[in-house]
Amino acid sequence: MTVATPSLARGAPPGRFSLKKFRDFPMIPMLILLIIALVAIFADFLAPYDPQFGSLSQRYRPPAWQEGGSMAHLLGTDHVGRDVLSRLIFGARVSMIVGVTAVLVAGGIGTLLGILSGYLGGWVDQVIMRVADAWLALPALTFAIFLAAIVGPSELNIIIILGAVYWTRYARVIRGEVLSLKQREFVRLAIVAGCPKRLIMWRHILPNVINSAVVLGTLMLGVVIVTEAALSFLGVGVPPPKPAWGLMMADGKQGLMVGRWWLTVLPGTCIMLMVLSANLLGDWLRVKLDPQLRQL
Repeated sequence: MTVATPSLARGAPPGRFSLKKFRDFPMIPMLILLIIALVAIFADFLAPYDPQFGSLSQRYRPPAWQEGGSMAHLLGTDHVGRDVLSRLIFGARVSMIVGVTAVLVAGGIGTLLGILSGYLGGWVDQVIMRVADAWLALPALTFAIFLAAIVGPSELNIIIILGAVYWTRYARVIRGEVLSLKQREFVRLAIVAGCPKRLIMWRHILPNVINSAVVLGTLMLGVVIVTEAALSFLGVGVPPPKPAWGLMMADGKQGLMVGRWWLTVLPGTCIMLMVLSANLLGDWLRVKLDPQLRQL
């Protein structure tokens, strides 16, 4: 008579379970984001030319594989002879810094206000939620353009503006989570034990809403990057001559109809890949971190 081993009696071994759990991991989107992050970090070493300076004698050089192009400028040059590849590389740094920092700012503000609103309730909840409702009633891009036109274009100002525009998304989601957590037994026991509200929010509420904040942050990263690109495209974002993908598209739009497609298509492709990869990663995290979806 054979006796089943404990691992076989319980099901698949731990290693196989781990592989099954991550079999649908978005490897390609994660690889794209990792490449963009590495390019942004090592832009000073990867870029063949200074992205802010060019030569007028090299204006509108096409990519190397087209007639008139050269390997000296692999992806061509723009209207003032600046190397497009170098500007794309440094544009990745601008997008990563602005996008990630703005998400952290919006997430920090929204998570804090959401916890305060959901746990304290009363007039605190009413004030925060009514302000959030007024914020959400305004079109995000229009509101961001309005604020950027007031404070002026700069990287720091764009980060502050995007954080101020998008904190309401976090506040709404986190407040809903906190309202549910308030009824849980471990929170009630902490109240009975005499724990102060500040300690309960810090040690019992915050750790249980971090997952939702992280998932929302990955989903919001794409939205923030698109908004930053739109602001730069309209001239109220990152100021020239600093390279930004949205600004590159704005500079190249006049040449699009005369065959200079690389000036708009290449930065637009970079934006598309980064946003799509962030959204796919966010969708995967949402499924893996949501207890209800994990059971499906």
